[in-house]
Amino acid sequence: MTYTTQPDTPPPVGEARDMGGGVRAILAPNPSPMTHWGTNTYLLGQRRLAVIDPGPDDPAHLRAILGALGPGQSVSHIFVTHAHLDHSPLARRLAAETGAPMLAYGGAEAGRSAVMTQLAEAGGIGGGEGVDAGFAPDHALADGEAIAGDSWRITAHWTPGHFCNHMCFESGGTMFSGDLVMGWASTLISPPDGDLTQFHASCARLAAASPARLLPGHGAPVTEPATRVRWLVAHRDAREAAILDNLAHGPADAATLARRIYTDTPPELMPAAARNVLAHLVDLMQKSRVRALSPLSRTTRFALSDDGGQSA
Repeated sequence: MTYTTQPDTPPPVGEARDMGGGVRAILAPNPSPMTHWGTNTYLLGQRRLAVIDPGPDDPAHLRAILGALGPGQSVSHIFVTHAHLDHSPLARRLAAETGAPMLAYGGAEAGRSAVMTQLAEAGGIGGGEGVDAGFAPDHALADGEAIAGDSWRITAHWTPGHFCNHMCFESGGTMFSGDLVMGWASTLISPPDGDLTQFHASCARLAAASPARLLPGHGAPVTEPATRVRWLVAHRDAREAAILDNLAHGPADAATLARRIYTDTPPELMPAAARNVLAHLVDLMQKSRVRALSPLSRTTRFALSDDGGQSA
């Protein structure tokens, strides 16, 4: 029987659930304000399986993945959407146990944009929340590369934004969307690992692919992908408008703007909110709508551009 998760009902931890279309999901035991119920690990195929996002380095979750293998089943490929600690670390142990190669876009800095590279090299920007810095795949996937397995075929799409090496994996009408698009929350974008300009481009690309459903890294399946992507873009547009409105009253840094805009956000999540605002400010700077009043850093103050932020 196919398991259907309601948006507000967490599934059981460590239990392989049939998601339909030859996909099973196993929830990792790592719930948090940033991971919702925990990380979704997906198993695709009938005999020689693909595992997508093994998850955190947790022995119990490794046992759950291996325990989900039935008679005659084995793991042939391990796909990783991105190098955050809640998605990639267990890939190493799973590879050692199964002999399957790890596949991803690249290491933790692969795909980083020029402006984010500049930010990282300048120092003082911070960031690096939960990064699996030592992650390195056995096979670096090219954008658009297709991998054929036993009863499955995956096409890899480079979709940076949440993270520079982020990939979505398409199989049939299903898109394994990692943390690019989730149903339970908007996507964290934290420079220099996250890039809002890249995020907008990746959302447009995901919408153009028109998948029938999204199986995200956290939370329940997204059954109306186009609607969800439109909501995420509108959410970002609203945040951008709020930032520009606030800057109309004078220059400010990301933390100050976050306190003004995220008025209902719990204190423990305010640092993440400030990172999101900084991502917006860098994106607006690249669009010439704001200007930095000092070299880019976490505490840089920004002002509207000379035409009041109306530049295209």
